[in-house]
Amino acid sequence: MRIDVHAHYWTEDYIDLLVDLGQPGAVAVRGIGAGAGAELEARLRLMDRAGVQLQVLSACPQSPYGEDAKKAAGAARFVNDQYAGLAARYPDRFAAFAALPMPHLEESLGEMRRALDELGMAGVAMNTTVQGRALVDPGYEPVFAELNSKNAVLYLHPAGNSACSPLIGDYHLTWMVGAPVEDTISVMHLITHGIPTRYPDIKIINSHLGGALPMLLQRADDQYRWEAPSTPEPPSTAARRMWYDTVGHGHVPALQCAVDSFGADRLLLGTDFPYENGDTFIRAVDYINAPQINPSAARAILDQNASVLLGIG
Repeated sequence: MRIDVHAHYWTEDYIDLLVDLGQPGAVAVRGIGAGAGAELEARLRLMDRAGVQLQVLSACPQSPYGEDAKKAAGAARFVNDQYAGLAARYPDRFAAFAALPMPHLEESLGEMRRALDELGMAGVAMNTTVQGRALVDPGYEPVFAELNSKNAVLYLHPAGNSACSPLIGDYHLTWMVGAPVEDTISVMHLITHGIPTRYPDIKIINSHLGGALPMLLQRADDQYRWEAPSTPEPPSTAARRMWYDTVGHGHVPALQCAVDSFGADRLLLGTDFPYENGDTFIRAVDYINAPQINPSAARAILDQNASVLLGIG
């Protein structure tokens, strides 16, 4: 089954909740094709053109994060109910990852249990940082412990915060460069803090081919013993305990590098809809069948790996 694990969906009502939560920048995603009504119908037609049978939707990077715990929890409940309702109306076309009202632990754990146990959602989605704090901050350990206890899928997506660097944000590089930098930093945090080994039952999916990680694995293996000596295993070993979506903007050499670095069995189809839309969306699927990619690897990436990981299809 051809499943797209990296796709966004935001309605106007949800965006209003984010603005009320203190995220004025959320208005930027209005009208870009990720909503309901005519936008949803156009999405379905495009999925059919590309041969994508099902998308797993996520709210990140427009996650319901904010200082007000009550508002954050309300926004998370709202969007998760929206996603569950959409999946119920189109069970053959949509599933969804649950949003959590971070950084509020009690509310996040409660919403995780509701989303996974009652709504039957496909997993949990989080930003790679929570209001500028790393996911491996000790205070967030209960989230990993709960995910592990549920054998859950955890999908990670950049927050769009320029990796907290003015050298990125002040120079108009937040998404061109900042997003894959956020991916790279997040995955290396997980590796150096031993998350894949300490919580082996979490199925972690990282975005955008893992950022620059495919090109850095040997460097990390060579240097981790002196720079991060508490890392429990070689980074290349830990990296292959996780999964990565194929959002690479059609750049076949990057995809080939990820195949060589992680193995084709660790790659899942992703399109980044609606940021890759129209013909660019078609390219996000078709480039996996490029002549440079082994045909059996391409088949696994397109039609097998996500089904097995998510238990769908």
